[in-house]
Amino acid sequence: MPFSGEIHERVANAPAVPPGLPLVMLLTGFTDAGNAVSGLIEHLRETADPQPVVVFDNDVLLDYRARRPVISFDQDHLTQFRPATLELSLATDALGQPFLLLAGYEPDFAWNAFARTVLDLATEFEVSGLNWVHSIAMPVPHTRPIGTTVSGNRRDLSVVHSVWRPRTQVPATAGHLLEFRFAERGDRAVGFVLLVPHYLAETENPNAVIAAAEKLMASTGLVLMLDEIQERREDYLAKIDEQVIGNEELQQMVHNLERRYDAYMAGRNPEDGSYDEGGFNERDLPSADELAAELERYLASRPSGDDDKSGRG
Repeated sequence: MPFSGEIHERVANAPAVPPGLPLVMLLTGFTDAGNAVSGLIEHLRETADPQPVVVFDNDVLLDYRARRPVISFDQDHLTQFRPATLELSLATDALGQPFLLLAGYEPDFAWNAFARTVLDLATEFEVSGLNWVHSIAMPVPHTRPIGTTVSGNRRDLSVVHSVWRPRTQVPATAGHLLEFRFAERGDRAVGFVLLVPHYLAETENPNAVIAAAEKLMASTGLVLMLDEIQERREDYLAKIDEQVIGNEELQQMVHNLERRYDAYMAGRNPEDGSYDEGGFNERDLPSADELAAELERYLASRPSGDDDKSGRG
């Protein structure tokens, strides 16, 4: 039986939503390599002044035991309960341009009801289209720009921004379902999949957050404030490079990824035997897990004063 109850609540005294705004969707959950989505949500909550219009019901959509809320304990008593949130908010960019922001956790339950609700809200507010981003881990080097795979019906964006166009089946997310439903009824919809270096997927990667913001700006015309993240990115990448330079095995692995990346971008087949110059054997290199652990140990060893800029989780 389809779910027929209410899954959301209108916020009292919420701001009026002008018609024709872009809808930006950021859902955390199944994949978030480099914390691209969660990092951008946090950044927009600090810089875009989101004012909630609709709040979704955790008791209907969230599996508390799979993603337990945080509660604070102070010596002998509990002080604060912090549940996850999923909200549709009216936000503004650096130029004061308004947009709708659907941000928070990916629903665990009632996907069809969630999709219907978002579609109804999109119709009510006459949104100009759906724009969303998520990230996956890929064997690519951190020394090259983060690539994207683009889906949806915005051919103008897929031609320019989609560097990898596979034909495959993947585990779906609620974001995929919403994109499919928007496109199905003829609304504009675009999804960006960031291809984040696999050995940095478990770190808080400012480079991934910036890439997510840049793709959304390209699809919406918004201008997002990124100065603070830009500063963290420079420091983060400098620390990664310092660690790689000090480890010959890591250098070799990154160099191989660079060659594969450059060959692919040049239109050559990276699996061609002639491409593997010098008889390089990738099996002699550390695994992605070993490389990630090495980098994590390095970042964790930095003085505490550097933590806020290190990008480390």
